[in-house]
Amino acid sequence: MTQYVYRFGGGVSDGGKGDRNLLGGKGANLAEMASIGLPVPPGFTISTEFCDVYYQEGRAFPQGLRDEVATGIAHIEGVTGKRFGDNADPLLVSVRSGARASMPGMMDTVLNLGLNDQTVQGLAETSGDARFAWDSYRRFIQMYADVVLELDHAAFEDALEIAKEDNGYYLDTDLTAEDLQKLVADYKALVEQQWHKPFPQDVHDQLWGAVGAVFGSWQSERAKVYRRLNDIPAAWGTAVNIQAMVFGNMGETSATGVAFTRDPAKGDRAYYGEFLINAQGEDVVAGIRTPQYLTIAAREAAGAKPASMEEAMPEVYGELAKVFDLLETHYRDMQDIEFTVQQGKLWMLQTRSGKRTAKAALKIAVDMAEEGLISREEAVARVDPQALDQLLHPTLDPSATRDVLTKGLPASPGAASGAAVFDSDTAEKRAAAGDSVILIRTETSPEDIHGMHAAKGILTARGGMTSHAAVVARGMGRPCVSGAGTISIDAKTGVMRVGGREIHAGDIVTIDGSTGEVMAGAVPTVQPELSGDFGTLMAWADGVRRLKVRANAETPLDARVAREFGAEGIGLCRTEHMFFDAERITNVRQMILAEDEAGRRIALEKLLPEQRSDFVELFEVMAGLPVTIRLLDPPLHEFLPHEEAEFAEVASAAGIDIEVLKRRAAELHEFNPMLGHRGCRLGVTYPEIYEMQARAIFEAAIEVAVKSGAAPIPEVMIPLVGTRRELELMKQVVDKAAQAVFADKGREIEYLVGTMIELPRACLMAGEIAEVGEFFSFGTNDLTQTTLGVSRDDAARFLTTYVERGIYAKDPFVSLDVEGVGQLIELAAERGRAARPGIKLGICGEHGGDPASIAFCEQVGLDYVSASPYRVPIARLAAAQAALARR
Repeated sequence: MTQYVYRFGGGVSDGGKGDRNLLGGKGANLAEMASIGLPVPPGFTISTEFCDVYYQEGRAFPQGLRDEVATGIAHIEGVTGKRFGDNADPLLVSVRSGARASMPGMMDTVLNLGLNDQTVQGLAETSGDARFAWDSYRRFIQMYADVVLELDHAAFEDALEIAKEDNGYYLDTDLTAEDLQKLVADYKALVEQQWHKPFPQDVHDQLWGAVGAVFGSWQSERAKVYRRLNDIPAAWGTAVNIQAMVFGNMGETSATGVAFTRDPAKGDRAYYGEFLINAQGEDVVAGIRTPQYLTIAAREAAGAKPASMEEAMPEVYGELAKVFDLLETHYRDMQDIEFTVQQGKLWMLQTRSGKRTAKAALKIAVDMAEEGLISREEAVARVDPQALDQLLHPTLDPSATRDVLTKGLPASPGAASGAAVFDSDTAEKRAAAGDSVILIRTETSPEDIHGMHAAKGILTARGGMTSHAAVVARGMGRPCVSGAGTISIDAKTGVMRVGGREIHAGDIVTIDGSTGEVMAGAVPTVQPELSGDFGTLMAWADGVRRLKVRANAETPLDARVAREFGAEGIGLCRTEHMFFDAERITNVRQMILAEDEAGRRIALEKLLPEQRSDFVELFEVMAGLPVTIRLLDPPLHEFLPHEEAEFAEVASAAGIDIEVLKRRAAELHEFNPMLGHRGCRLGVTYPEIYEMQARAIFEAAIEVAVKSGAAPIPEVMIPLVGTRRELELMKQVVDKAAQAVFADKGREIEYLVGTMIELPRACLMAGEIAEVGEFFSFGTNDLTQTTLGVSRDDAARFLTTYVERGIYAKDPFVSLDVEGVGQLIELAAERGRAARPGIKLGICGEHGGDPASIAFCEQVGLDYVSASPYRVPIARLAAAQAALARR
């Protein structure tokens, strides 16, 4: 019989940190902390394996599981000396989720479970604190009604606010035991009104309701969105952790908090966290109350008055600091810790590797390597390549004028400007329309995940630096300012008020997540400084990677950015982008409209110096490095006008009748141009086009070689080849042009002629094609289209569904379809090498910047990947990690 329940605490640990897949991250780490002697409330974990069973069984619980859970409850009772459902001295438990990958705020939690109208009296008696007991009961009803019964959360919040207003209170903690007892009665009435049944009094019904809700939250919309954004497979499931409650809301000697062993925003080696006296954990992360700082240094740096934990609870703080150091050394990584202090006793509720910004990830990895805690190779493997994207974009210009409205907490670094929006649906719609938006909320909730992802930045009025908004924003790489307490937000009318000023929906605002500043209007930006920890880690990465990294670039600006980011050449220069330049499109159209070769050559002679100039600029930036240039690829009709006014303008400029122009455009029209007269088919039909381009390439290369003394290495790439003969014909054109230029200039340079492999037939015939071609560059965008029979321009409307339904693991245009397209690449590489052992192999599609696709390229043994300029560092780090993974 399959075991589903695993105990921890009280000297028992049925699992440990190596059981993350089975017990989820939280369950595995609770068992591990218990095994190394830390104070962990006893409990048990229902494994992730049961999550799949739960859905297969129609969301039911078989008797076998019920028996195991009864054993787990007995374990907690044995350690605590309390009994679940005992009216005199009740055991209360928490029910929490625990997926193997951290999903902060996405899954459901229920605290204080086991309270009812009788056990609350027993809790009041045994604790000697009626206020605490009734506060716990009102919290439990509110949370259970929201999470399990799925009732209107706002109605309970309103009842709480009314109770405070009626008594003239400002904080929840001002409510007396009598006030809370009345509030509990109001809450129970709300449950009966909305649920049409009384609040459940049987503690076992409560327990199974909560367990079902946590398992059910795995398939909630917010969890699905989070999984999709973070590439977490739905098949992983979640575990459920049931644990004895410890209480941070038992008065001034009790507290709850969240802490990091290092600063998750900057990476500094300093304890970073927040706590609340007389509170429960949800109060901190939900942003309901503004928490206090953990250390004196943090409080002083922020200019805050409320005492830090180091001051208010010095003995417990000292114990906590020792636990921080123990956990970081044990796990050899920065830890994100949840703790509770119950009447002066410290309890550890969770530890996990903390989410961090890219800047912090770099600093922590480099510092830990230099401290000797991890090796340099481990440091390279620790940093998520995709997270580097946060570092490669502009920040606010420090010299620019700023119209500062207010200042909040610097919750997630970076800066962004955009239109103010006050709800997530609007943020998503406006972002889809191409607008930059800043999502402004009183506080975010897990339901805001789609709006947070769509927004350029997030601003909240409430919540600390470990609130939901802060944690999720840091994970996404979005700048975030939280706890901007001077702003008031009216989401219904779309107005933010601050200091006598109003910001309306659609007004432009800027936030700086590094300083906490909130500004009216847009503020100019500056490019990032990529040195320090970034430079150190990238140097370590370059020392272990095998794959070369090039950039896709057509302009000198792109080429310079690519070089600054460490590109080792250009892997794809799309020459058609040069043809679309406004100053030369007329000559391009004249060439297309010509009735014969002589007419085309006249137009091409006008284009030659322009094309040569383009290549000179690129070669100067890439002197001494390989530059792969793809000859003209798109169908000719793309260069012709489409609107009536454009037809008239072009006809006038070309000196031809407008009807002749329209007839020629009609002749060139194709029903499926992606598979039509394009690529090498143009070169076969009109070889003079490729001849001109080849001349421009070689003349430019020699010019730069003479000027700089460092000749570039042109790699002339023929697109859309499907047969050996096509490449043979085009190579003849290129070689003939090269010899003519070399003879004319009296100098030769090294060059290669190869092809872009983007058709399944080319992969199958790679052996024959390699007899002619000196390199293959896999054009994975088109190879994916032609292999799957899916247009990437039209597929967005259904690919999300395909990923959700498990047809594809990921969007195949974002991450390479290794099973299908990857198999063709592997086959082509094998056959190409057999025919030409030294053939150079690379990829130049968008997959060249995707870490998972780069790992495949390392596995197949390709020579290089080529990515967009801003993704070059991502590719460098991913290539290093791929090499380390193969050792």
